[in-house]
Amino acid sequence: MAKVSAKRQITLPIEQCMIAHINAGDDVESFVDRQGVISIVKKQSGAAKGLLKGIATNTDVSEQESLESMLDK
Repeated sequence: MAKVSAKRQITLPIEQCMIAHINAGDDVESFVDRQGVISIVKKQSGAAKGLLKGIATNTDVSEQESLESMLDK
């Protein structure tokens, strides 16, 4: 069983790293769902390439206005 260090660091078991193809120095992203389950995902260059292709954009709205509109919710 892994323990959380004083710096909130966790060492992943080698078996899990091997299955997820996570190696020393790899970038990972962590997510927490509403039930408190933490998921760790290896970041892969180009994984989202083309994801937003074909999505219509509204060029009348600035990036700052878009960000601020999300904060108001």
